[in-house]
Amino acid sequence: MITPRTLQSTVRAISKSFPVLLLTGPRQVGKTTLLESLAEPERNYVTLDDMEQRYLAQSDPKLFLQRHQPPLIIDEVQYAPELFSVIKMMVDKNKQPGQFWLTGSQKFHLMQGITESLAGRVAVLDMLGMSQAEIQQREQQPFLPTQAWIEQARESAQNMSLMEVFERIWRGSFPRVALDDDMPREAFYSSYLQTYLQRDVRDLTQVGDERSFYLFIRAAAARTGQLLNYADLARDVDIDQKLVKSWLSILEASGIIYLLHPWHSNVTKRLIKTPKLYFLDTGLCSYLTQWSSPEALEAGAMSGAILETYMVSEIIKSYWHNGLNPPLYFYRDKDKRQIDLMIEQDNQLFPIEFKKSASPSRSASKHFKVLESLKANVGHGAVICLAETDLPLSADVTSIPVSYL
Repeated sequence: MITPRTLQSTVRAISKSFPVLLLTGPRQVGKTTLLESLAEPERNYVTLDDMEQRYLAQSDPKLFLQRHQPPLIIDEVQYAPELFSVIKMMVDKNKQPGQFWLTGSQKFHLMQGITESLAGRVAVLDMLGMSQAEIQQREQQPFLPTQAWIEQARESAQNMSLMEVFERIWRGSFPRVALDDDMPREAFYSSYLQTYLQRDVRDLTQVGDERSFYLFIRAAAARTGQLLNYADLARDVDIDQKLVKSWLSILEASGIIYLLHPWHSNVTKRLIKTPKLYFLDTGLCSYLTQWSSPEALEAGAMSGAILETYMVSEIIKSYWHNGLNPPLYFYRDKDKRQIDLMIEQDNQLFPIEFKKSASPSRSASKHFKVLESLKANVGHGAVICLAETDLPLSADVTSIPVSYL
């Protein structure tokens, strides 16, 4: 039985309005499974992982699309950007919605061809691994620490112990490991990295030294939840900073990392411009940093950073899996006052702190007041933590259990 995904309703709705849908995300997150579960019987399927089909799509895209008629799913479409202009002609001629469902595990410059050729004709959706809500088979709304969101989450959430949280963090969110306890985790991630390095990175970016790139991914994983320090990363892997920026863009484009950018306004210029780096799958991050068990991870030096990474990735999924772009930022100024996360919506800033604590104190949100001096319109704040239930910390701030996400 296929576990329902939050994106299903968005895919159905978009297919009634747009002739082309592009579903992007890392390999193995379930993109094809999702589309096949929604496909009508007459919808055809072809993957460009098949070298013969890829060659035909690249060398003779018109013949390829004569052989594979819409309605059609084309898997890993980034390998044949030559298809985009032909798809454009076909959808302009036949203006029916839902003709092409495309998947891609990369958002490199090749993907720009889709939005350039198919502007106004394509809807782009991002997909990640299983969210906590999807694993628990409950509804997931975009996270916002309002009273309405908290009440809805309280009714549907399933309590999780400390070690249950870290077990989920350690195993990760790829469906094959998240839903199957018998799947050997080490074998899965070893195979995943090999496929990623050989199939995606080498094919699409001509990374010359796979070993250096692997060491680079490991060095990046060790810095999840931290401010990006390009010089520090370059020194660790013995490469130059220009290459660090290039390789980070590869990790970002292929859905491995997320760069959280600082919030800024015209009122102040005292903000740090450096983004924070987060791995989007905590299982892959834990594997790369070589934690042998959930217990070792929870007791180790990365415990707080990996918990924060998990919380951020769950919030990102709550937006992406509802077909929305997450309006997320963090705050840090030169006086080292910082707010872990801010969500900007309807001209309001909702400040959020992450704490590895079951009973955070009121001082956990002490830096929220800095937003008032910036003349920002401040919404209700939250401290996401390991508590069992939500509790008010003040009139403006509520502690929210990680199990609500």
